[in-house]
Amino acid sequence: MKSIDNDVLAGYNTGKEKGRLHNGLGLIEFERTKEILRQQLPPAPAVIYDIGGGYGEYSYYLASLGYEVYLYDIAERNIEMSRDLGRECGLALKATEVADARSIMRPDESANAILLFGPLYHIVNYEERQLCLKECYRLLKHNGLLFTAAITCYATTLKCVRTYDENALLDDIEFYKMLETEVKTGLHTKKPMGLSYFHKPDELKDEIETAGFGDIDIRGVIGPCWLIPNLDDAWKNESKRESIMRIVRLCEKEESLMGLSTHFLSISKKGNYSYTL
Repeated sequence: MKSIDNDVLAGYNTGKEKGRLHNGLGLIEFERTKEILRQQLPPAPAVIYDIGGGYGEYSYYLASLGYEVYLYDIAERNIEMSRDLGRECGLALKATEVADARSIMRPDESANAILLFGPLYHIVNYEERQLCLKECYRLLKHNGLLFTAAITCYATTLKCVRTYDENALLDDIEFYKMLETEVKTGLHTKKPMGLSYFHKPDELKDEIETAGFGDIDIRGVIGPCWLIPNLDDAWKNESKRESIMRIVRLCEKEESLMGLSTHFLSISKKGNYSYTL
């Protein structure tokens, strides 16, 4: 297997993930994803593998609902922080282990659902992404659910447009060339993400389908609402927060708007599917 980019792994081992879901667009991502999980998951105490789950924000949330959760992440620092988070919230997971998403040491057909909320960002080779998705297929029980996150190939461009009054990145021709490559090929090569792969919705669907999954439902889980000025302040107001979430729910499956969401979330199922190539 090809390794994850060393700079990417080093970045995650600084602990940079801590708190990401509690400010900015992470607020919307976390809230809407939790809503979807509550709607789609089988009842607790189903078995859930959180693969590439960082330091376990989703893992501990699901554990609080009574699920049997196993957390795996490639960054040692994330696993260390996950144990700290467990002590903070007074909850325990079934396992917290350093592991590569393409090789999880668990039996075949042993999970009711899998969260894959990070690995596809940084596996830049198509065949390696297929290994990751097929490993999830192996681990899932029949009719088990796979929840897959991906970043839109427009994410960096949209962020630069949104913050054009604060920086001059769009005026830098070399940076523009990076954006052009990112939009046309999905390959992101610079900070803050490091070497990464960003998707278009149809491409994400095709990759998941090729790995054997069906009933694929892709959503722009953040929608256009991350563009709201002073989002953190608006989020503190309960009425405004619900207004934001209404728009997210309204727009998330609208294909013509999906590119405005920085993140995609796919829900798919392991079953008996056949496809014509």
